Amino acid sequence: MNEWMNNPQMQNLDPIKLELIKTAAAQTLGKSGNSLATVMMALITSANKKGIQFTPDEVSLILEILKEGKSPQEQRQIDNMVHMVTTYMKQGKSGQKR
Repeated sequence: MNEWMNNPQMQNLDPIKLELIKTAAAQTLGKSGNSLATVMMALITSANKKGIQFTPDEVSLILEILKEGKSPQEQRQIDNMVHMVTTYMKQGKSGQKR
């Protein structure tokens, strides 16, 4: 279930980011694709409050973790959620520049 921990990209992550990802992964256990949006938003919000920004590659890695063990339908829901989160992140960045 936690095969993602063996991903080589995980070895190079900032320890704080890694801890946030582990927390999010634990919170997704047993949740459906729709419920994952809440976890993803909480992860991003928590990171932003700590002054942490995830790179696009890190976000992709997180999404792969969230998709692990999910049905194709749930994976599509996650992909749809990615669009929502990406839009939210872009709006947040433009709002910070004001």
